[in-house]
Amino acid sequence: MDKEEFSELVNTVLDNSARPPQELFANGYDDWHCRARLGHFLAMPEFNRLDAAKELFMSVLDVEPDEENSQDVEEKAYALQHLSQVEKDQKIYNKALEHINMAIETAESYDYLYKYILRGELWAQRWNIMHLMKQTEDAEAEVDERIEVFKDIPIEHNSYLYYGYRFKAQLAAERGVPLVAKDYMHMALHNMEITEQYKKRLDKAFAATHENISWILSEIDKATPNPDNLHWDI
Repeated sequence: MDKEEFSELVNTVLDNSARPPQELFANGYDDWHCRARLGHFLAMPEFNRLDAAKELFMSVLDVEPDEENSQDVEEKAYALQHLSQVEKDQKIYNKALEHINMAIETAESYDYLYKYILRGELWAQRWNIMHLMKQTEDAEAEVDERIEVFKDIPIEHNSYLYYGYRFKAQLAAERGVPLVAKDYMHMALHNMEITEQYKKRLDKAFAATHENISWILSEIDKATPNPDNLHWDI
């Protein structure tokens, strides 16, 4: 991709009804942050320019973020996470796994609490890719290890535990064990902030007694607050 094509794609994004701030791309193609940000938009369904998005994300693989700047580190990890997601959707699982591993390594090299990404969410993406690659046993062993490490830490809102137990609930659902799946989801939700407005909807979802546990888990997810909008301690 050259600077001219980059500018054309920026204009395509800016002309969309969402109208993101032009300042996001003000420094142009030479700024890796601008390339990554454009990649995020191009990967959205309304644009569906996945090859261009991947090219832009790939262009930031070797950049070194400013380790004194949490936003800089997060932008690098976020680009790697989205590159992995695109590759996962395209069923290029080996590359998806490689790049989510890089995202995890980038995020966990620092003690920052990031604004847009959660360490637990990054690990969950790794585990789901491993599951698709028929590495479920190894993925579940990693989940158990993460849970063991973090379960006794005296904090209330723990993304490792939320996403770890949620993954185990999904596996239990696939194995046809609804009560176990529900138990794991209860344990997952215990590690996130649940206000009163969500509790009634969650109680209703958990109260379902039929055997379609995948549907029940879907209803639980719908009744759960968006993790992106919550406070997390880790």
